[in-house]
Amino acid sequence: MNDRELTILMPCLDEAETLETCINKAQAFLARASIDGEVVIADNGSTDGSPRIAEELGARVVHVTEKGYGAALRGGIEAAEGRYVVFADADDSYDFSALDEFVSELRGGADLVMGNRFKGGISPGAMPPLHRYLGNPVLSFLGRLFFRTRIGDFHCGLRGFNRERVLDLDLRTTGMEFASEMVVRASLAGYSVREVPTTLKPDGRSRPPHLRTWNDGWRHLRFLLLYSPRWLFFWPGLLLAYFGIVVMGILARGPIAIAPDVDLDVHTLVVAGFSVLIGGQFMTVGLLARRFGARVGFIPKSGPLARFLDRLTLERVVAVGIVVALLGALGMGISVVSWASSGFGPVDYSWMLRLVVASMTLLAFGLHLCMVGFLGGLMDLPHRRS
Repeated sequence: MNDRELTILMPCLDEAETLETCINKAQAFLARASIDGEVVIADNGSTDGSPRIAEELGARVVHVTEKGYGAALRGGIEAAEGRYVVFADADDSYDFSALDEFVSELRGGADLVMGNRFKGGISPGAMPPLHRYLGNPVLSFLGRLFFRTRIGDFHCGLRGFNRERVLDLDLRTTGMEFASEMVVRASLAGYSVREVPTTLKPDGRSRPPHLRTWNDGWRHLRFLLLYSPRWLFFWPGLLLAYFGIVVMGILARGPIAIAPDVDLDVHTLVVAGFSVLIGGQFMTVGLLARRFGARVGFIPKSGPLARFLDRLTLERVVAVGIVVALLGALGMGISVVSWASSGFGPVDYSWMLRLVVASMTLLAFGLHLCMVGFLGGLMDLPHRRS
């Protein structure tokens, strides 16, 4: 356990205009609340004298050479001496003198405490309309949907946490998506994650912020998707496969009239066959991604699913793939024999194409399963990390 109770951490890249104000507020809070704490500046290569300003004010400067918002925060967290850490940008958009609720929740056993700007208040001009009404609400909704958390403001820049618990998560991203990774990994690990209202005001800098709307927004979205193979692969694949199987079942015996002069026939059957094939591929890729993520530690193992995935050995998956492919090959063989019996002349395309589409779907998916089995076996090979 660390000697100090609280570290107030600020990532810094050329924040000379606002750094002094932020440090003074943080130090004033520690004095007012009688907390044994420190102010740490995680400098990420400032060239405007920010480190010197921080040292003159009595803050501890940690120089982080690896570039990126996440890298700076990770370096500061590793160097922090406090049992708890509260961090925010050093641009004076968050009030470092009002951290009482964060400390109270941490003392009460919370592992991660998130600020919520939408509950605490956003001053005019503090957040661009695109971020306020589209970016943050959409990304926060997806985060709640994907990871079953109640956090209302996924990307609030003011948050506190138990240092040892967050270090145990082994956070790895180096850019802006570090903020998403912290919430996602904590939620997946079953940590106690709480929220407190916090305010946001326009920052005090004269230069544009480091945040790049579309680029960083995509990085957050990409991260959420990559950490949720269920939503990226499995559920869309299941929907496609289910649609294809239902349609193929309906059209198996013949065309279906859905309106006067409008029939669903073999052309729709072809679409359904591709839906089954593509959906099955999505689902198997999702299972592989889930298994890989659990193996390397990005995604925690879940009991029933982990046991099911552990049973999907190379031999079992390939055996199922061979059976499915043989059924498809058998259907193709029947169609060829039928064609040959007519002297390779005209055939009943309505019946023949139904058999061909179903058979090729089975054959293609069976071969896909064989490839998936070998890919899974390759992932399971023992290896030594460099």
